[in-house]
Amino acid sequence: MHSPHDPYVRVRGAREHNLRNVDVDIPRDVLAVFTGVSGSGKSSLAFGTVYAEAQRRYFESVAPYARRLIHQVGAPKVGEITGLPPAVSLQQRRAAPTSRSSVGTVTNLSNSLRMLFSRAGTYPPGAGRLDSDAFSPNTAAGACPACHGLGRVHETTEELLVPDPSLSVREGAVAAWPGAWQGKNLRDILDTLGYDVDRPWRELPAEQRAWILFTDEQPVVTVHPVRDADRIQRPYQGTYMSARRYVLKTFADTKSPTLRAKAERFLTSAPCPVCGGSRLRPEALAVTFGGRTIAELAALPLTDLAGLLDGDGETARVLTADLKSRIAPVVELGLGYLSLDRATPTLSAGELQRLRLATQLRSGLFGVVYVLDEPSAGLHPADTEALLTVLERLKAAGNSVFVVEHHLEVVRGADWLVDVGPGAGEHGGRVLYSGPPAELASVEESATAAFLFDESPGPAREVREPRGWLTVGPVTRHNLRAVTAAFPLGAFTAVTGVSGSGKSTLIGELTEDVAGVGRLVRVDQRPIGRTPRSNLATYTGLFDVVRKVFAGTEEARARGYGVGRFSFNVAGGRCETCQGEGFVSVELLFLPSTYAPCPDCGGARYNPETLRVTYRGRSIADVLDLTVEAAAEFFADTPGAARSLGTLLDVGLGYLRLGQPATELSGGEAQRIKLASELQRGRRGHTLYLLDEPTTGLHPADVEVLMERLHGLVDAGHTVVVVEHDMTVVAGADWVIDLGPGGGDRGGRIVAAGPPPRVARTRDSATAPYLARVMP
Repeated sequence: MHSPHDPYVRVRGAREHNLRNVDVDIPRDVLAVFTGVSGSGKSSLAFGTVYAEAQRRYFESVAPYARRLIHQVGAPKVGEITGLPPAVSLQQRRAAPTSRSSVGTVTNLSNSLRMLFSRAGTYPPGAGRLDSDAFSPNTAAGACPACHGLGRVHETTEELLVPDPSLSVREGAVAAWPGAWQGKNLRDILDTLGYDVDRPWRELPAEQRAWILFTDEQPVVTVHPVRDADRIQRPYQGTYMSARRYVLKTFADTKSPTLRAKAERFLTSAPCPVCGGSRLRPEALAVTFGGRTIAELAALPLTDLAGLLDGDGETARVLTADLKSRIAPVVELGLGYLSLDRATPTLSAGELQRLRLATQLRSGLFGVVYVLDEPSAGLHPADTEALLTVLERLKAAGNSVFVVEHHLEVVRGADWLVDVGPGAGEHGGRVLYSGPPAELASVEESATAAFLFDESPGPAREVREPRGWLTVGPVTRHNLRAVTAAFPLGAFTAVTGVSGSGKSTLIGELTEDVAGVGRLVRVDQRPIGRTPRSNLATYTGLFDVVRKVFAGTEEARARGYGVGRFSFNVAGGRCETCQGEGFVSVELLFLPSTYAPCPDCGGARYNPETLRVTYRGRSIADVLDLTVEAAAEFFADTPGAARSLGTLLDVGLGYLRLGQPATELSGGEAQRIKLASELQRGRRGHTLYLLDEPTTGLHPADVEVLMERLHGLVDAGHTVVVVEHDMTVVAGADWVIDLGPGGGDRGGRIVAAGPPPRVARTRDSATAPYLARVMP
C-alpha cells in the first residue's frame, strides 16, 4: 500500500485499446510528455486510462440523480492506479459548436464585458440601467427582435426560386419546392385554386407570380388528383405553402444537412437591417463605454481591446482590471488577433484548445492533473515558446501537466518522458521508456529518440522548375488586403506564417474557377462521418469490395445471399436486436443510459446466419476487426481491396481497424483517410491538392512517410499546396509563401515568396529564423 503522499501516479495493468498490460510510474507536479508514433497507444494511456479513471472516481462521488445529467466515460481497462489526483482534460475533439458560440462565450470574456457595460457603461439621459443579460444576443432580453440575435436575415428572390421562367409550374418552374409527392401536392393545390399550372412562368401575371412565391396565406382546399389508370386516388385536404415560406421553414427547422443545404441555395443572407449585424436590441446599443458600443468592442482584436480598457471610478477600474487579466493569457498563447465575436465554428481545433487552456490559467485550480492533447497543433514555432511558458505556469501553480505531443520543441521542454511504441496498433502498446528526456537516447527501439537527438538538417533536395503559375487575387477577405499570390504548377508549395496571419483564407481562394486549375482536391480535417455507422471501410469504398468477396463465396451463393446481406446498415444480414450498431443503450432509473455490447451478436453487428458465411476462415465481422496492415495480407490477391489498403498503408494508417467508427478518429487521421481515398482513384489528368496542416497529430517518423507520398504526387505531374508549421516540411518544399508579419490586423500580407533558402534569409519574417535552423 502506497502512502497518500506518494509523489507518483502509478499505473498497473493498463489494457485499454492496444496497451499490453502496461505498468508505468509518472511523477506528479512535473510536465510529463507522452510520445510515440501515431497509433502507438499514447492517447490510450494518457486519456483512455489516466484521465478516464480520474473521471470515473469523480462520478462515483456524485449523487446518482445528478450523475445521469453528465456524459460519462466507461471504466478503463486497468488493474489499479494509485496516487491519482483529480484531472482536467483539454482535448482537440470539437463539440458541435453553434453559430451562437463565440470566442467570448468559450473564454467567459463576454460575461465580464457585459458586466462592465451594465455597471459602468454610459447610458443615454433618462435610460434605466440594464441587467448584464440585456447585452447578450443569446438571451430574450438582449437579442435583436428582427433577427433573433443571429445578426443576419435570410431572404429570397424570384430569380432564385424560379431559375428557368420558360417552364410551367407543372414542369417544375418553382425549383425551390420539394420533389416527389410533396411537390406534386403543391402543384395540384395551385391547380385547384384556379392558377394556370401549364402556362410558362414568365407569361403568368406579376401579381399571380408574387402570390405563388411569397404569400403568407395558407389556404386549405379539397384536391381531386388526376386519376392514373393503374391506381385509385381519393380526394384529400391540401394546405398551400408558398415557395418562400417552404424554404425558410426548411432552413430553420430541418435536422437534415442535405435538405438544409438545398434550402440555402434559394436564400440570400444579409446583415440584419435593424441591428446592422450587431445581434443586439437598440436599448443595449445605446449604452457605450469609452465612446464605443459593446458590439464595436467585441469586434476588435483582443490585443486592441485590452489597450482601450481604462475606466474612471472604482467599479470601472475593478471590472476593466479583471477583463485585462483574463485577456492576458489568451494573448500570451498567440491568440491576440481573435475578436470576442468570432464564431467558434470558424476556429481551428488547435485555436479552440488554446482558448480553453487560457481559461484554465485563470481558474486558479491547484493539485490537479491537466491532460492535454497536442496543444502545439496549428502553432507556428514562434508561438510554441509561449505555449511552453504557459504549461510551466500551470505546473508552477501546483499542478501536474500530462501532454500527448509530437512537436519536438515541446518534448525537449519536458521534465519527464513516457515513450510508447515501438510501432502502431498491435506493434505498439508498450512503454519503452519512462524517465528524464536525456536518457531516452539509449533506447534503441524508440522512434522518438532518432528525431529528438538528431538535429542535423535533412538532405538538400533539387528544387523543381514550375511548368506554369496559378495567380489568385487581389484578395480582400478577413485580414487579407488586396493580396495577390502566385503558386507554381507541378511543384510543392508550403504556405507559412504565424497563427491568424491569413494562410487558410489565402488557400481558400484557390478554387476550380482559377485559370489553370482543372481538377481540385481539398483534403481537410473534418470528420469522415458523424455516426459510428460510418467507418474507414465504408468511407474508402473498401467495404463494397469486401461485401462482393463474401457474396461470391460458395456458401453465400448456396444460401442466395447477395451483397446487401453483408451490410450492417440494412435489414437482412444485420443483427436486428441492435440494428447493426453492435451495442445497445441500457436505460437505468436515475442513472445515465449506458452502452453495452449487444446481448445477441456480442458486438459483431450481424445475425448468426450471416456470420456462418466465411472467407478463408473469417466471417465478415472478423474482417471488420482486422487492422489495415493485417487486411492487406489477407486480401493481397484481391485487386480492388489491395489497392485501397495499399494507399492506407502508404499514408501511415496501417494500425487502424477496418470497422473503426468515424467518431473515434482524430482530425489528422480523417485527413489521411481522405488523402488515401483520393490516391486510390487513379490519375485523371493534372490535379491540384490542397492540404491544411497535414502533419497535425503526426510523429516525425510518420511525417516522413506522408511527405514521400505528397512528393510522389508532384513527381507524377500534379501540384501540391500545404499550409504548414513543421519547418522540416517547409525546408523540403519547392516554393514558400510566408504571410504575416503578425496575426489578425498585423498580418494579411505576403512577407516573402520564393524557394526555401531565399525565404529563410528574409528580415521581417517570423518564419525565417526557424526555417534557417533546419535548412540543409
